[in-house]
Amino acid sequence: MITKILLGVLIGALSSTSGLGGGFMVVPYLIYLGKEAKVAVGTSFLFVLLVAISSLTAHYRVGNLDYKPGLLLAVGGVVGAQLGPTLVANISEVVFKRAFAALLISTGIWLIVKSAKG
Repeated sequence: MITKILLGVLIGALSSTSGLGGGFMVVPYLIYLGKEAKVAVGTSFLFVLLVAISSLTAHYRVGNLDYKPGLLLAVGGVVGAQLGPTLVANISEVVFKRAFAALLISTGIWLIVKSAKG
């Protein structure tokens, strides 16, 4: 239990500084613990919700919010979030794991390339 709380502290700190939400770290951890991919994804959203509320509050206090683009993106995100669970429910565990891994690798490569240019 202590390990999970400490990992939550680490992921919470990383996600609140990077804006990545934390699900990209929570999902592989839950899969490592033996959860099915779709359960790992769903469970990670509880984590993401609570961390996002806390991060939003902290970023608001220091003036790091731009409401208009945040709200516009949220509208699209809410619509898209209704499609995601259906997609995850209809693909195999293997396909999900490979697609998720490809997304993480692609994002990492993009960040490395982008940081090398700037």
